[in-house]
Amino acid sequence: MSETVRVEDAARVRKITLDRPAKKNALTVAMYAILDDALATAATDDRISVVQISGAGDAFTSGNDIVDFMRAATGHAEGLSPRPAASFLKNLASFPKPLVAAVNGLAIGIGATMLLHCDYVVASSRATFQFPFTRLALVPEAGSSILLPARVGAQRASEWMLFGDRIDAETALRAGLVNAVVPPEALEGAASARVKALTDLAVGALVETKRLLREPTRVAVEQAMSRELETFGMRLGTPEAAAAFAAFLSRGK
Repeated sequence: MSETVRVEDAARVRKITLDRPAKKNALTVAMYAILDDALATAATDDRISVVQISGAGDAFTSGNDIVDFMRAATGHAEGLSPRPAASFLKNLASFPKPLVAAVNGLAIGIGATMLLHCDYVVASSRATFQFPFTRLALVPEAGSSILLPARVGAQRASEWMLFGDRIDAETALRAGLVNAVVPPEALEGAASARVKALTDLAVGALVETKRLLREPTRVAVEQAMSRELETFGMRLGTPEAAAAFAAFLSRGK
């Protein structure tokens, strides 16, 4: 248990709640380590059939905590991220059991790209999504360079990735980024109903079905993540990125 990530098991479900609402659930390296462990252990725990991910307060997650992330990334050979973040992304992409996301508000950066690995995504009508990588002089991650075009189409993915604009819930629904949009007060109930429906099914059949669905693109996604990681690391050391990060931190103050 952590003050910033809650992990709770009940009725064959592992609920992971990002719980740093004062910071819009921005992810720190320590939070990545907890998320990574929560997924890794759920993957092999016979008592867990489904994992649900949600955020406390009015955000799913606003992405990386820039100050914490940059401090931890300094000196790491992989450049993009400290090891817990890279490990989390790997476990997220290969997680064998159903993943359900309940998106209550901001889903920015990793908050948006992680949804591409979830099997069912329900969003609040006030949720917004953003892939702001170019605005930070960076590039996409989490396999999103291949997964987003496959999900929403090449033209729309190019628009979302190149411009980095906010996307409202109804647009995300029409594009296929999310499965359903519900009123804010109905979000938890809608997510719980979908999770319950999955726990009523044979976990072996769920795992094999997910494997069959993901297998045709598994290698391509792994390769995309590797390319992204390398390029992200290169971009992180550029003057453009330094200027973008300084501007971002200045706005925060």
